[in-house]
Amino acid sequence: MTNVVDLLKARGQTVATAESLTAGLLCATIVDTPGASAVVRGGLIVYATELKHELAGVDQQLLDEHGAVHPDVAIQLAQGARNRCKSDWGIGLTGVAGPDPQDGVAPGTVHIGLSGPGVSTVRTITVSGDRKAVRFTAVEKALVLLSEYLLMTVDGNKR
Repeated sequence: MTNVVDLLKARGQTVATAESLTAGLLCATIVDTPGASAVVRGGLIVYATELKHELAGVDQQLLDEHGAVHPDVAIQLAQGARNRCKSDWGIGLTGVAGPDPQDGVAPGTVHIGLSGPGVSTVRTITVSGDRKAVRFTAVEKALVLLSEYLLMTVDGNKR
């Protein structure tokens, strides 16, 4: 996998996270890379549903209508991380690690939101395995998603 820290450094950009199901694991994984302090602005751990609204600015009506595990929540988490931490990129993660469903959503469902310059997207994945597998795969796929966009040029072609 491409090193997101190096890609961000090369672009002179920063990243922040808002994490629910991963509870800070994504930000911790990024900062394991030497030099991460040049590109990581911070992260919000919003495990409790009300904190998604209070800290990350997720729309309360969205949470009331759809629950915490929804693609639009992931996007708003990403936007909230970006805005609150004043970063170029924001990544939002929400999902169900299991073993039980949450708000009618099956375990292994993960929504990854990405917000950046001209980018607002979400990727939904389904992961099999235990809680640890779901959380680690969510982090891996979030880093892949960010890398894909960092590797794109303005016209959408790969470098």
